[in-house]
Amino acid sequence: MLELRPNCECCDKDLPPDAPDAMICTFECTFCAECAESVLDGVCPNCGGDLVRRPIRPAAMLARYPASTKRILKAEGCGPRRAA
Repeated sequence: MLELRPNCECCDKDLPPDAPDAMICTFECTFCAECAESVLDGVCPNCGGDLVRRPIRPAAMLARYPASTKRILKAEGCGPRRAA
């Protein structure tokens, strides 16, 4: 089951389960679209994978499969992506 994290790991913006601007990688790292595009250049700083729009879990399914409440925030922040 996909973990729907409640915030952007860079700026700590709230990203509720129905947020249209939530971006995610294959390891479920979660960022807002603004950080994903302007700071991270579409690449996850944790694993190097692509950041894509996070799917929205239908409200009817949230009761049985709730979103995560655990906030994850990069203590060092998310500076510009380093060149490979």
